[in-house]
Amino acid sequence: MNICFIGGGNMATALIGGLLGKGFSAPQISVVEINADNRSKLQKEFGVRATAELASGVANSDVVVLAVKPQQLHEVAKPLAPLLSGQLILSIAAGIRAADLARWLGTQNVVRAMPNTPALIQSGITGLYALREVSPAHREIAENILNAVGSTVWLQDEVMMDAITAVSGSGPAYVFYFIEAMQQAARELGLNDAAARHLAIDTFLGAAKLAQASPDDVSVLRERVTSKNGTTERALLSMEANHVKQHIITAAKAAATRSREMGDELGKTS
Repeated sequence: MNICFIGGGNMATALIGGLLGKGFSAPQISVVEINADNRSKLQKEFGVRATAELASGVANSDVVVLAVKPQQLHEVAKPLAPLLSGQLILSIAAGIRAADLARWLGTQNVVRAMPNTPALIQSGITGLYALREVSPAHREIAENILNAVGSTVWLQDEVMMDAITAVSGSGPAYVFYFIEAMQQAARELGLNDAAARHLAIDTFLGAAKLAQASPDDVSVLRERVTSKNGTTERALLSMEANHVKQHIITAAKAAATRSREMGDELGKTS
């Protein structure tokens, strides 16, 4: 199976590295990238073929991965459409709905994916949605490609992609924001920068691993470390009084709303 990436940015780089680590060979992968420095970097790092020519890159491909910025995708679709001959189209461009992409490219063989940035270290999670015309075999191929950089979740309704974007797509930024706050609190309590960073990151990492390994709901885990009249209870009561949980929920809903808006805006392109 030959895979052509249109765009050679961070997410494409993560996927290429993940695929090579899962047994793909460099000759199976080509990249269409207009930036000469990026092409050189991809060739040196992975040994894959990188070209500025769309037709040359797509030739003999079985899968085309669209990894350009959403605002650029319609312009890329124009010259790409006549080059297609049954390939699976896998789009990781945020906001572009599968039906709009199918209309631009003249094919229904489209899977839309929403990965997140931990894919850069093969620890991502990706939401996947396929148009109904996509075969089970092509669905499996799409899943295998994204599994190279983490885990996957299939959606039956593309509307839920806005929720995926809000929770996991944007989610790493929320986590970094919380870690920032913990680091600042540590510094204001007298710890040095190195200790503040170490404590905040490792606490978050350890708690996440514990939640992943435990069969219990996270609310149960929280209760287990919240002693009556203890330090944790005092902190959580402060958060509750300031409606921290509700503010986080409201923020995620705002992200989902913006995701829907982007789909409407970008899909208006004829």
